Amino acid sequence: MEIKIGSLDEIGKAAQEFVAAMGERTVFAFYGKMGAGKTTFIKAVCEELGVEDVINSPTFAIVNEYVDGGGNPIYHFDFYRIKNLQEVLDIGYEDYVYSGNVCFMEWPELIENLLPDDAVKVTIEEEMDGGRKVTF
Repeated sequence: MEIKIGSLDEIGKAAQEFVAAMGERTVFAFYGKMGAGKTTFIKAVCEELGVEDVINSPTFAIVNEYVDGGGNPIYHFDFYRIKNLQEVLDIGYEDYVYSGNVCFMEWPELIENLLPDDAVKVTIEEEMDGGRKVTF
């Protein structure tokens, strides 16, 4: 599936489309260059899911936990600063990922060997006109 985001004003609509397409899948691995908009899009998706917490990138914490509109946890990972896979395992990665709760991951290429087989690979690319294309 492909979602086009022409401007920041359209991100809410794009997040609605993404949430509608999530289905029963829970693990989403977001790929994209620095500045492509991964955190911004994840924030919009979390808001669409009813998260009222402050949503920001867990760059230093590795994982942030939010609560959706139904009281369920959502886990937001940022693996940009990890040094090795053991560091990821030490934070309880498998407990989060196999919990059945929604997990959004930034920089998953750094933990590729740990991704579950059913992880949805989401790519965010900047278009020539400054818009974004989200494919999954």
